[in-house]
Amino acid sequence: MKPVIQKSMLVLSLAAAAAGIGGCVPLPLLLGGGAMAGGVMVASDRRTSGTVLEDNTIQIKASNRISENLGERVHINVTSYNRQLLLTGEVPSEQDKQLAEKVVAGVENVRAVVNELAVLGNSTLTQRSSDALVTSRVKANLVDAKDLLSNAFKVTTERGTVYLMGRVTKRESNRATEVITGTTGVQRLVRMLEIISEDELANMSPPPADTKK
Repeated sequence: MKPVIQKSMLVLSLAAAAAGIGGCVPLPLLLGGGAMAGGVMVASDRRTSGTVLEDNTIQIKASNRISENLGERVHINVTSYNRQLLLTGEVPSEQDKQLAEKVVAGVENVRAVVNELAVLGNSTLTQRSSDALVTSRVKANLVDAKDLLSNAFKVTTERGTVYLMGRVTKRESNRATEVITGTTGVQRLVRMLEIISEDELANMSPPPADTKK
């Protein structure tokens, strides 16, 4: 059984997720603009369009600040979901790890920073290719799991550890964990999820089409 770790930064999410398996969830099931979930059509991305734009801007600004302050001596990946910023990769010292967190925390609209940087030598091209392969396998397995909508999740893989972000129900969290921990190459799973209720999920569905027109 691969280790599963919970690192949600939202109080409500922490409480809800702690009742499940102390860890994480899946990533995006590419099903076009929407998909059926429990018989209900849901949007493929559960963030608002404004938040998606903010996340993209956060990633660009954070990456630029890291480059300006730490240069090429570090290998840092920046991932933002719903304004929660995840740092993964390697830095040569604990001081660099703290500096990276400090400079990205000051980026506008960042709600929280999760610092998963390792004090190690930079990963090799072979290691990064292996991580990319793990991500591809996870996505494929989640696509095969017809009861999950993968676009509700965001995935990052670093040194065999899969980090999962998203807005999902407890049911989706548990099901995705089952899928991901059974994926070849996954050494550890860290869930950074915002847990929503089934009612909240249903309310995200678009209104039914007016058939009288």
